[in-house]
Amino acid sequence: MGLFITIEGGEGAGKSTNIALIVEFLKKSGKSVVVTREPGGTGIGEKLRELLLDPDNSDMDYRTELLLMFAARAQHIAQVIKPALADGKWVVCDRFTDATYAYQGAARGIAREKIAVLETWVQEGLKPDVTILLDVPVETGMQRVQLRADKDRFEQEKLQFFDNVRQAYLNMAAAEPERFRVINAGQSLQAVETDINRLMTELV
Repeated sequence: MGLFITIEGGEGAGKSTNIALIVEFLKKSGKSVVVTREPGGTGIGEKLRELLLDPDNSDMDYRTELLLMFAARAQHIAQVIKPALADGKWVVCDRFTDATYAYQGAARGIAREKIAVLETWVQEGLKPDVTILLDVPVETGMQRVQLRADKDRFEQEKLQFFDNVRQAYLNMAAAEPERFRVINAGQSLQAVETDINRLMTELV
């Protein structure tokens, strides 16, 4: 089996940049890598992603949002993640179920118990081996987001929403220190890269 690595963090945490660093490091180390994302990662998942991120869908019910996330995840696990891991590949995924607990749970107010039921059913025991949390102060992250031309449905939320997301991530990291690795993403890009390389050296 390969290793399942997920990258988590709030808006403006620099996930795309750091995922590229992680993938480059793994490939140089001789690993076969599959890079994917949530929601998305499959044809069906990407269509669901469009629905979830579209600012025109501001009237989406929170239950619809949660179920669409897990619908995309079910397809993703079956079509991409499990086959890649079974083939011995390393899977690097931009967000996974921790994001659901942070965004739909802590920020939208859905009870953890309800999310856990869907997690058990859809994932059948699948969990990330390592989760890298790119932690950045909400104000810093949102300053970065402001530079984007088109903000998606989540990026348009209020600061309190993102405060709840960040705190949820930090709580999960504290509860599962054996799985989570927290990196200060508010540092300079060079400092973050140094921390990423140090972590990846430990993993490979």
